[in-house]
Amino acid sequence: MSTYFISDSVYTGSETVWGQEKLWSLMQGEVFVQTQPYTAWGGAVTASMYLPLVRSHVWQQLTDYPRWVQYFPDITKSEILQRGEVKHLYQAAQKAFLFFTAQVEIYLNVVEELGQKIQFRFEKGTFHDFNAILELQDCSSGTLLTYTVQATPNLPIPSILIQQAMNFELPANLRKMRQVLCKG
Repeated sequence: MSTYFISDSVYTGSETVWGQEKLWSLMQGEVFVQTQPYTAWGGAVTASMYLPLVRSHVWQQLTDYPRWVQYFPDITKSEILQRGEVKHLYQAAQKAFLFFTAQVEIYLNVVEELGQKIQFRFEKGTFHDFNAILELQDCSSGTLLTYTVQATPNLPIPSILIQQAMNFELPANLRKMRQVLCKG
């Protein structure tokens, strides 16, 4: 467990180095996004945001998976199919593009490290692959949330377009998540 304070000149976590200015911006509501190379038809992105809530409260809300329809506007259904050490989760989403609407569904294995990390591993669905990791760390009097997603849809869409869409939509989704978490 790491604790970070705004007075720290630099802190590291999840291979990210935060300078004091970036940390200050995060605490003021900024969402930082970094894209990474991935497959020719997929995208990978990491987004980080600060939540003015204690980590245990954030964890409790994030592991209420049916509630994810409130966090991500495109998700139409989020249902736990099986509980246990590894949870099985079903999610469906709908996204409107220029001339068509894409409907996707995904079955995920979910592994939790209590209070710290949630790993979403692709089982099957309308993706070629999908993996995500959500990490929580104490930060000042709140929580730093880092969400990393790697995905390749079944549709042959160039990776640059996938990454641009992720780069645009993930921060908006995280802002919505923060809004819902902070209301609850």
